[in-house]
Amino acid sequence: MADPDPPERRHPPTIYDVARAAGVAPSTVSRAFSRPGRVNAETAERIRRIAAELGYRTNPLARALPTGRTSMLACVIADITNPFYGEIIRGAESAAAEAGYVLLLVDAQESDRQEREALDRALPAVEGVVLTGSRMSDSAIRMTAKQRPTVVLNREVADVPSVVSDNAQGMRMAARHLADLGHRAVTYVAGPEASWADGMRWRSLREAAAELGLRLNRIGPYPPTIPGGTLAAEGVGRQGASAVIAYNDQLAIGLMRGLQAAGVRVPEDVSVVGFDNIFGAELVTPGLTTVAAPLRAQGRAAVRGLISVLGGARPRTAQAVVLPARLVVRASTGGPAPGRGHGRP
Repeated sequence: MADPDPPERRHPPTIYDVARAAGVAPSTVSRAFSRPGRVNAETAERIRRIAAELGYRTNPLARALPTGRTSMLACVIADITNPFYGEIIRGAESAAAEAGYVLLLVDAQESDRQEREALDRALPAVEGVVLTGSRMSDSAIRMTAKQRPTVVLNREVADVPSVVSDNAQGMRMAARHLADLGHRAVTYVAGPEASWADGMRWRSLREAAAELGLRLNRIGPYPPTIPGGTLAAEGVGRQGASAVIAYNDQLAIGLMRGLQAAGVRVPEDVSVVGFDNIFGAELVTPGLTTVAAPLRAQGRAAVRGLISVLGGARPRTAQAVVLPARLVVRASTGGPAPGRGHGRP
């Protein structure tokens, strides 16, 4: 005889099913999961065993109503399609899992408006927030931090804990590498105007250029994407510089494509340096010289700091956590060709 209530039609077991099977009140089952210290240890163990046999799973959002604890963290990504964020997400997710938290990913699509709207929807369901490459204003970020513990990545915001890579040191290494190769003029291809990292990198490059005697130009801003880099190739061609440092690797890769399509050789005619060392930087031809940021370590550091605050620690707001950067030299940089390297100052 066919099962009148086949498995695929049965409803998931509820707290009442567990209570009936264990011979206790539903409130006792609830306490066994949310406040186990208030239930006899033997009874709590029996309830958990029966719940496992029935396939019962607690609802973290329902449990959060009386306690405010959802074991969920929001990780806001400026652009989920940008490979830069992949390693950050890996690091953040591993640190969250180790602490028993689940990571909720939010894609802001490079829009401060969408970022604010998404946070408004997510905040009631999470205990803390990691903002990676946020495009919101400092005041909007501080408002978020007043509602939930918040850590900002790749940006410093007063009164909010931050984790950044050493942009200044990374840019100095890139500039010195080009100067040591014999370049005397460098063009910087700028990223988004709202990017804190772009402002820091430009300022650091100006300081390094002054120390090294390099002539410096700036073009942009451009979208931090491969098409954005292709668009920048025309501007770089007009500058006549023998070396270029791009805001990020995607811009640098698109720039190399645009230059090569125009018959400009990399690095024989123009040397190109990127930033971030994303997946793919070593797969393009030529391999991209870039400043490697410790992306996975950034994600882990942000989540660990957030969980520490949730555990009662005082937020570290006086100074950002600065992680070291390193220069990865590949085939996209070389000495300047005769007649180049004297770009317009």
